[in-house]
Amino acid sequence: MQYVLGTLVLVVAIYFLLGSITGIRLIPNNRVGIVEKRFSGRGSLKQGFIAQAGEAGFQPQLLRGGLHFLMPVQYRVHTTSLVTIPQGKMGYVFARDGQQLQPGQVLASNAQVVDFQDAGAFLRGGGQRGPQRQVLREGTYAINLAQFVVITEDEVFAMPLSAEDKAMINEMATVIEQRDGFRPVVIKDADDSMGVVTVHDGPSLPPGEIIAPTVGEDREHSDTFHNSFQDADRFLAAGGMRGRQLQVLVEGSYFINRLFATVEMVPKTVIEVGYAGVVVSYTGQSGQDISGETYRHGELVSPGFRGVWSEPLLPGKYAFNTYAGKVVSVPTTNIILKWSRSESGVHRYDENLAEVSLITKDAFEPNLPLSVVIHIDYREAPLVIQRFGDIKRLVEQTLDPMVSAYFKNIGQTRTLIQLIQDRSVIQMQSSEEMKSKFAHYNLHLEEVLIGTPTSSPGDNKIEVILTQLRNRQIAEEQVETYQRQEKAAVQERMLREAESRARQQQLLTESELNITVLTNQGKADYQRALQQAAQIRALAEAEAEKSARIGIAQALAIEEQVRAYGGPQFQVAREVMSRFADAIQHSKVDVVPKILIGASAGAGAQGGGTGSVIEALLTLLLSERMGVSLGGDLPRSPEVDVMRDRLRAALAAAPAAPDTERSQISTVVPPTAPSSPADSSDDASPPTV
Repeated sequence: MQYVLGTLVLVVAIYFLLGSITGIRLIPNNRVGIVEKRFSGRGSLKQGFIAQAGEAGFQPQLLRGGLHFLMPVQYRVHTTSLVTIPQGKMGYVFARDGQQLQPGQVLASNAQVVDFQDAGAFLRGGGQRGPQRQVLREGTYAINLAQFVVITEDEVFAMPLSAEDKAMINEMATVIEQRDGFRPVVIKDADDSMGVVTVHDGPSLPPGEIIAPTVGEDREHSDTFHNSFQDADRFLAAGGMRGRQLQVLVEGSYFINRLFATVEMVPKTVIEVGYAGVVVSYTGQSGQDISGETYRHGELVSPGFRGVWSEPLLPGKYAFNTYAGKVVSVPTTNIILKWSRSESGVHRYDENLAEVSLITKDAFEPNLPLSVVIHIDYREAPLVIQRFGDIKRLVEQTLDPMVSAYFKNIGQTRTLIQLIQDRSVIQMQSSEEMKSKFAHYNLHLEEVLIGTPTSSPGDNKIEVILTQLRNRQIAEEQVETYQRQEKAAVQERMLREAESRARQQQLLTESELNITVLTNQGKADYQRALQQAAQIRALAEAEAEKSARIGIAQALAIEEQVRAYGGPQFQVAREVMSRFADAIQHSKVDVVPKILIGASAGAGAQGGGTGSVIEALLTLLLSERMGVSLGGDLPRSPEVDVMRDRLRAALAAAPAAPDTERSQISTVVPPTAPSSPADSSDDASPPTV
């Protein structure tokens, strides 16, 4: 390694030795040679830094790549690199020699200079020394670094001369870097920004002006067109002045010398839908006031002049230089202003408003909240701003005292109850009466809304009255509610009945059909019963007729029998005894009792006999049938005897009984004897049981 370094040093030493002796110089193709003439027959430079007439000093011509023969010892060649500017970057040029800058001039003018690569042409063309207005764009340049210093972002291309020169160059590079001057100004669409340009060179603004007017907008005259501040010489030649410029930069890329002008990025002015932008211009010529002789609230001028522009900006985005004026957004939709400490509208113009303090006719002091809806015509928005400056000032300094005074007057004419109950009337009245007052200020009153009066802190009298009114209204509403509930209950009952009827419709239909069927069956049964009744009646009539005929026959027979027996009583006794005998015969009951119940014999003189219960019964029956009293004498007749004989015969036909019983029967039914006075006396006494 040391051997290689030693060899390299030896070659360089030989090269310089041969060059100084022979005058032959080899310049690589990627470098240039700056020639320094050590002595000359023309003497030294009288002024300047670069020898333009062959004097001793740095020569303006460069040696490019290749072999060059120079007089030995007389010339010295300084080899420097080519100047390279990366793509998308800029390089700043500082000239060490040239014409002096004019008073007030910051950067050197190089309007006549075409190329910095020819130092002789630069000097002959009147190029000025110092930092140059023109910048270098991307590319590679063969520049005489003894005359020019090129400052880039990555490197400073210069031929060092002294420490002071180096410090000055470094300071210049620092300023450029602080202004981000090595990159172009790029304004993107998505940023919605614009560039406000401040020029640091050129003549100063006249007194009273705060912003430089726009120049170079006429493209028909190329000499006045400065290409958006990228051509500084043309800008100044067109009458441009230093200071903040009225013209702004919009979307695009701009290679602007930051030593000549700086760019501040500010947002665009956006006028939202529902707003109008009133322009208040701080610059421009004084225009004619077009608001009229009777309107003395500032100047209303045409666009472009100083003052309030008569034409507002409609919704959209504008590259408006906010240093040259301001844009006041005026809402063109309805504005709701609320006189309330706890509420404020969307636009917040009413954030400092409070409820209106009233004194009513009955000496109450309520606070009345209000809401006022207004509208501003976009064509009249400049007049409103011309008069008041902004909407909030209009609300606080004009509308607030006007509205408060109006409702204070209303409150003094009504009691608290009237103020509450006449709310709708007061709203309508105030809306109509205040329209003309608002129109005087170029405002359109849409509606006035009145809230519920409230008490001042520490006073609850109004709440007590309001509570009473609420209770009264609640009572009335409850009455109405109960009435409606009653109607609803009736309707609900009818609905339930209808639903029940609908649910029972099938049963009702079936029952109606059953009723119809049963009705038809009843009618059929009725007809059948009528037929049966007719049949029975016919049979009964026939049977009755038959019975009648039989009865008639029997009656005739009985009549004959009665006549034969001697009277009806005997016939009845005969019939009874006959049936009685038949009953005993068919019932198979013992006629002769097994146990005899005797009766004591009478004490008659003709003798007595034992009687039985049956005999006594028979005697009683016969006596009743024949109408004879037991206390008298029993009649004796042949018919009675016949009946007795038949009775005995019936008893004899009964089953045999013991002898004792037979004797008792014979005793009960004695044999028939001829009637005699003795028998009559014996029969007259009643049997004893």
